[in-house]
Amino acid sequence: MSRAFIFPGQGSQFVGMGKDLAETFVEAREVFEQVDDALSQKLSKIMFEGDESELNLTENTQPALMAMSLAVAKIIRKQGGINFENVCSFMAGHSLGEYSALTCAGALELTTTAKLLRTRGKAMQKAVPVGVGAMAAILGLDLKDVQGVVKRAATEGGKEIVCQAANDNSDGQVVVSGHAGAVQLAIGYATDAGAKKAILLPVSAPFHCSLMAPAAQEMAYALADTVIRPPYVPIVANVTARAVSEPSDIRRLLVDQITGMVRWRESVQWMKEQGVTEMVELGAGKVLSGLVKRIEKDVACESVGTPEQIEALIEKLK
Repeated sequence: MSRAFIFPGQGSQFVGMGKDLAETFVEAREVFEQVDDALSQKLSKIMFEGDESELNLTENTQPALMAMSLAVAKIIRKQGGINFENVCSFMAGHSLGEYSALTCAGALELTTTAKLLRTRGKAMQKAVPVGVGAMAAILGLDLKDVQGVVKRAATEGGKEIVCQAANDNSDGQVVVSGHAGAVQLAIGYATDAGAKKAILLPVSAPFHCSLMAPAAQEMAYALADTVIRPPYVPIVANVTARAVSEPSDIRRLLVDQITGMVRWRESVQWMKEQGVTEMVELGAGKVLSGLVKRIEKDVACESVGTPEQIEALIEKLK
């Protein structure tokens, strides 16, 4: 059996996440305290008992989800005596989850990642004025059909109007991003093309499209001075849907990721082609597990984010 660990991205957060881990495991408390100290903010308090609107601020969501995933990973490593390089072939994460994967695999330090994700969240938020951009989920059309839809929407929207496929999440689930007017056009065109559903997403900025270029530039500056080590386990990059281990490639792809499409469907398919038969989602929620089941039905998948789930996984990995 070949295994991959996968790490969730924005949308998996919920108020209360990590609280049971902190109450049960010293390792989780250590992770949350390190992130709090790195950010000079009680992010853990927002995670455990804060207001939902505060947790959903991109600059908080991104480091919070990473902290949750890394708390789970540290418990597994310390309580279970598990070396990840011995129990998995690959790691991958959805958008910000790629930073979680890199940190779990030893390429980035936890406190460094917390600061990078705070910078990333702020940069993505301020790249486009609120209301100028939008994102929408298109259900029931494949990527090729959606690419036709966004091309038409961008063309008819006018000169220099952006509308792009942002997340290829699974068969029949593609997210589009760009100028708000063009995204609205895409919703209509997708419906005409036979989409089961096309709905605006409650996001504050149009992620993973060319409108994020200012954020990509800011991350290029931030990552230029960041120490990145070769990961213990190859990371499947969002931008290429292929494994990467060379620090210079990791640095470049993290910048490209800001404006590039998240190729999650292809990433899962590629890992299966490499012999992966089981994927384990570490952190908040079950979003990625659900996507994996839709992409490759014969790949076993489970979500691990509670004390009970962690203890069961440790028993299995021993």
